[in-house]
Parts: sequence; structure tokens; C-alpha cells
Amino acid sequence: MKRFGTALCLAVLLTVGSPGRSDAQTPGAAPGSARKARVAILDFDYATVRTYVSAIFGRDVDIGRGVSDLLVTYLVKDGTYSVIERKVLDKIMAEQNLANSDRFDSSSAAKIGKLLGVDAMIVGSITQFGNDNKNVGANGLGVGLGRVGLGGFGQKESKAVVALTARIVNIDTAEILAVAEGKGESKRKSLSLTGGGGNWSGFGAGSVNFGSSDFQNTIIGEAVKAATEQMSSQVIAGKGNVQVRQAPVVVVQGLVAAVTGQQVVLNVGTKAGVKVGDQFSIERVSQEIKDPATGKVIRRLSSSLGIVRVVDVDGDSAVGDVVSGSGFKVGDAIKTVSH
Repeated sequence: MKRFGTALCLAVLLTVGSPGRSDAQTPGAAPGSARKARVAILDFDYATVRTYVSAIFGRDVDIGRGVSDLLVTYLVKDGTYSVIERKVLDKIMAEQNLANSDRFDSSSAAKIGKLLGVDAMIVGSITQFGNDNKNVGANGLGVGLGRVGLGGFGQKESKAVVALTARIVNIDTAEILAVAEGKGESKRKSLSLTGGGGNWSGFGAGSVNFGSSDFQNTIIGEAVKAATEQMSSQVIAGKGNVQVRQAPVVVVQGLVAAVTGQQVVLNVGTKAGVKVGDQFSIERVSQEIKDPATGKVIRRLSSSLGIVRVVDVDGDSAVGDVVSGSGFKVGDAIKTVSH
């Protein structure tokens, strides 16, 4: 029995060698209880209101990105979900050569979700973005409910209306798990929807920062804020429909390839199962124990130097920010400690 126990210990011992991975189920993990549901939010589709956006801002502005970023802010503050960072999502979109036209498609969202390793994707659209003043503007143009943005059209009183809809999508089946909607209105005396308060001076790089206080003090900004807040509360209420995926833990081993300041480059990437957010222990082997009869290495003694968290990854390498420790060197061993 003692001999069997020794053999069993040696069989499960993780040795440092060539980069690779092994799968093992987390012992005693209760389904759905290990972590928060992990989601990613695609930029909202605004194709149906693009004309009105141009009328309000004077040119086409990506308001879909603005709404998405604002929704991320609300969900992160609430804490119900774990939300993927914007730069990670943008990188996947670029690598998969996905256009803006794909961002409301459930099948495309599911594909992206699998690559990100999330539990669900949130996709949405902006269905109304303008005003519902029904009188005639300064240039003699009739204005109907949500049909045109006022921009510089003179009016004694401007009313902004914004309507949004979001869908929570299952990444395995592309099934819609929940729907959330939001509608916001703001009405006050001003010559345009972009006026009426604050010191907002426009936008940069083709997008609007919907989270800025200056924009939210405008008439259209107040409507955007109200609609997004209402929608986010319904997204949060739909958390019960999102199941935390129970996947085997991927234990990845490799080596430090480079050290630059507070970042460490690893010689393993997505091909070995590495994802953004994974944490690795960096260890230095101090002694190898060999079988005196065969000369085979049966154990490596090492000491932990610290922890790094992966912030960027490609097929064959990953970059990690230092969480703790120092003195890392090229050739030090790395091993997954958490996901």
C-alpha cells in the first residue's frame, strides 16, 4: 500500500518541461458557485438612426460604441457580472475581421463569446435617437416622432427621446436568454438637442463619450443616460438566465521569454489554452532530484518568485502584468495558478 501511494504521488506530480497544458476538474467545485457570470458587450447597432445622428452632431458619430461603453460602466459598478475589457474585445473583432454590421448578429456574437471564454454576450441596438417635437423647425422642415435630430434647427423648446434594446445571447446555441429595453426623455428650452447645459464642445475620433458629465448635461445626453440606466437594470435582472460555464481547469506550463519593467512575456499563448485574465506563478528551479538507478529526473525543487496576470495574448505568447514578486529572469518556469 505504501509503495502504491508513492507511485500515485509521482504520477500526479507536475514537472517543468516543454510548454503545454493538461486538463483537470476543479475538486469540490459547486456548479454555478465558483464565480460571477462573465459577459462581453458588443457595440450597439445604430443603422436605423444613422441619419438622425448626423443631423444632431453634424456628421456620422458612432453612438453605438458610446452606449456600449456606458452600459459597461453601469454593469461594472453594480458588480453582478464580470465584464470583459474593451481592448480585449476590440482585438478579437479585428483578428476575426468582423465588421460593425456583425455586431447585432447573434451567431457572430456567439462566435466571439467562445473566443473570449465568456458565459454570454450582450448585443444591442439603438431604435430611437432624436426628438418628438411635432411643430415645424426654423428651416420649414416638419419633424415627426424620432424621425430627425434637431441639431441646429431652431426651436423654442427641444425634447430628446432615446430608445434602446439589448439581448443576452447564449454563446453555445446563439439562443436569446433575456431581452432588456430602455427609454429616456429630456425636455427643456434650447436651440438644439446638444445644448441646454454643461460645457460640452463636441466629440473626438468619431465617437461621443457618453459617460462625460458635460455630455450628460445636454438634452440628448440626459435622454441617453436615462435610457441606458433603465436598460442596464433589466440586464442585471436577467442574470438568472445566464449559466456559469463549468469547463475543466486548464493547467498551462511554460517559461519566461522576456522581462520588461513590470511586464513579463511568456512563451505560451492561446494554442496552449492561455486567456486574458489567467494568472501564473513564476518559479525558479533550485534542484533536480534524479533516480539513482536510472538517472531520470523524478522531482524538481523550486521556489515561487511571484505572480503575473495575463493582459494580452496571441497564439504563441502572452504578456503578463506583475501582481506580486520581483527578480524574474528569462528561463524561469511558469505554471497556472488561477483563471
